[in-house]
Amino acid sequence: MAFIFWLIISFMEEHFKGARIRDIILGTQDGLVNVLGLVLGVASATNNVLIVLVAGIAATFAETISMGAVAYTSTKAEKSYYQSEHDREEREVIEVPETEKKEIKDIYYKKGFRGRVLDSIVKKITSNKRVWIDTMMLEELKLSPVPNINPLSSFAVVFIATLIGSLVPLAPFFLFSTGTAMAYTIIVSITTLFLLGVLKAKMTIGNWVTSGLESAVIGMAAAIISYFIGFYIGQMTGISAI
Repeated sequence: MAFIFWLIISFMEEHFKGARIRDIILGTQDGLVNVLGLVLGVASATNNVLIVLVAGIAATFAETISMGAVAYTSTKAEKSYYQSEHDREEREVIEVPETEKKEIKDIYYKKGFRGRVLDSIVKKITSNKRVWIDTMMLEELKLSPVPNINPLSSFAVVFIATLIGSLVPLAPFFLFSTGTAMAYTIIVSITTLFLLGVLKAKMTIGNWVTSGLESAVIGMAAAIISYFIGFYIGQMTGISAI
């Protein structure tokens, strides 16, 4: 298991950028936790594996389409916003250069530069329009360059990641009776969430144990709450007799 996990990490580091890895982890985790909660709630309410599968499959496709659409629109909006602010800064550099130079000077004055050093910095930055605009974007607006990601590819990555994550808690219900499937679902889902947390820590800078346990606890909380909600609804409504 450890070797396989190491291979996955190595593959992702080699083939995916930070934004892509974030999308994969987010999509997988979101799909898993949401469908885990749903199937456990339905299973504890009805004790009917067919109903669980129907509800789970419906939720899986609703979740994957929804997450993919969110990824598409957010990627597009992020790129559009950055570009609009970049265009505005470019216009201001052309139309009111003295004002923009003063803003550059104020920025580096606040950083502690004075006198000739400050004048030299301002002159150097404003001598190159691209550097000037990029500096204004980063220092004044606190906007870093947006990764050049196609919104459609972002949709596809998140869609597939969410689909895979959603199938993790659903798969045991294709193979086992309701009670047995619930046990396997909890074990497999919590383990997967722990590994996703570890992966997240490996991709960033963080404690892998803390990150793994945090993700696992989120899944466990969803499982427990959903189970008891479903159980009590089943008892109160008589659905469990179906």
